Amino acid sequence: MTLLELFCDVDDFCQSFSQQHARQLPSEAGKRVREAGLGESEIMTIVIHFHQAGYRNFKTYYTDYVQRHLRAEFPGLVSYSRFVTLMQRVVVLLWAYAQARCGRCTGISFVDSTALRVCTNRRIHRHKVFAGLAARGQCSLGWFYGFKLHLVITEQGEILAFTLTPGNVDDRKPVPQLVKQLFGKLFGDKGYLSQPLFDRLLEQGLQLITGIRANMKNRLMLTSDKLLLRKRYIIETINDQLKNQSQIEHSRHRSPINFVVNVVAGLIAYMWQPKKPAINWSPHEAQALALFH
Repeated sequence: MTLLELFCDVDDFCQSFSQQHARQLPSEAGKRVREAGLGESEIMTIVIHFHQAGYRNFKTYYTDYVQRHLRAEFPGLVSYSRFVTLMQRVVVLLWAYAQARCGRCTGISFVDSTALRVCTNRRIHRHKVFAGLAARGQCSLGWFYGFKLHLVITEQGEILAFTLTPGNVDDRKPVPQLVKQLFGKLFGDKGYLSQPLFDRLLEQGLQLITGIRANMKNRLMLTSDKLLLRKRYIIETINDQLKNQSQIEHSRHRSPINFVVNVVAGLIAYMWQPKKPAINWSPHEAQALALFH
């Protein structure tokens, strides 16, 4: 998608959102608000486009690309330090825009969480930016300090739902809220194994399917479910893309709000990606699925 197409879609959403929620937005009465040279839709477009442009560092992207090559597109450009301040104004709009651009459930969904480290373990005691917000957690790669990004996707790589939690939150805790509007089958790793969670989701019309631990008795499972459970790597591929291509994880944050802006903008950039990781069925697998459905 081009920069113009992105801006038009973001701007249309911002106008619609402002009309629908004008009375619900917090009032700035009694507080001096400095006028911005850029509109909210322009700010959102720039932070989303950063994740599409392939830059590793936002400051380099803004100073070397936006200020040099995009002045005609954004005539009200401000300095880098001023733009970083303005980013905080669009966090609610960005979150709402990302929720509005989530895909539709197909009946086959995958859930997983990934760690978002905000500093190295050696700097935990000296880290102040996320004091009281981030927490120590454990993932398959060991201990970390930061947050968890929880994702639910389709077999075609479309994001259905997402949320952020501190690093010490159990992966199973946000699942009921994440999958509120879903149906069919939900596939997850062994970390989601829970009979109470299974029963709760089943009441919502969603069947949770996970692997079993080594000390558990084996259980019967449909061949089609086994095949789909083996394809759970698709969500891990998406997590890897978000971290290494969309730059949603780094240790240079100086503001919790801008951390959220960066993560959500990265998710939106992925949502607009024309080609996403998807499950490709072999002829044997496709035949097995057709047989059991």
